[in-house]
Amino acid sequence: MEAVHAKPGPIERISVRNLSVDYHGIVALHDVSLQVQASSLCGLVGMNGAGKSTLFKALMGFVRPSCGSIVIDGLPLRQARRSQAVAYVPQMESVDWNFPVNVGNVVMMGRYGGMNLLRIPRPRDHRAVRKSLERVDLWSLRDRQIGELSGGQRKRAFLARALAQGASVLLLDEPFAGVDIRTEKLMIQLFEQFRAEGRTLLISTHDFSHVRGFCDQVVLINKTVMAYGDTSEVFTEENLARTFSTIPPHDLALPVEDEVWLGEA
Repeated sequence: MEAVHAKPGPIERISVRNLSVDYHGIVALHDVSLQVQASSLCGLVGMNGAGKSTLFKALMGFVRPSCGSIVIDGLPLRQARRSQAVAYVPQMESVDWNFPVNVGNVVMMGRYGGMNLLRIPRPRDHRAVRKSLERVDLWSLRDRQIGELSGGQRKRAFLARALAQGASVLLLDEPFAGVDIRTEKLMIQLFEQFRAEGRTLLISTHDFSHVRGFCDQVVLINKTVMAYGDTSEVFTEENLARTFSTIPPHDLALPVEDEVWLGEA
């Protein structure tokens, strides 16, 4: 009798199971479980203090969970980081803009994981940096000190650093905060290209129109995962009201379709 093989399911780029994080006895995240599929744009939505940045830091190994597991690209977190599978674009206020380094050197930092201890760039490292800067339209500013850039240019520089790293998973913490309309459009176009290339992006945002406009999946978080899955199924007024429990439900109405910025600027 011929064996029947089940059709393989979607590939999980990010898998988090029963994750908890405590800071000096204060619970930042509790029993978080979620999966984010390959080749997807996933929105991470929650109020300030809901644990979004803590989740990013846990996914990068910057904080040690009190329990739970994280798997990236089928690898335990430590191995995934060693293989440069995951890259992080932080909130801009967490960066020291007075540090004397130019844009090209910031992007070159994305290549450090594959270099020897002396961190001497090879020709392929220089090629990767140039390609990444050209892709975010910053090659002409490669010698500019990072603190001299505009807010949108700084975001693009750190996005180029993640690209130069060659990561398959990109974690973006409030990438649209403080950017102009031109930069916002450029970044979303890039995000959609990354998805088409097979990358997975987890994007923290407070803008509901972004989630409706281009995210395939969404994770709703308030210290724990309130709901996650396909945006069309999960991003509902009922789930938002549960997630933003301190906000009256009438303030949570979703934007109508023609208000999504992907239409007219």
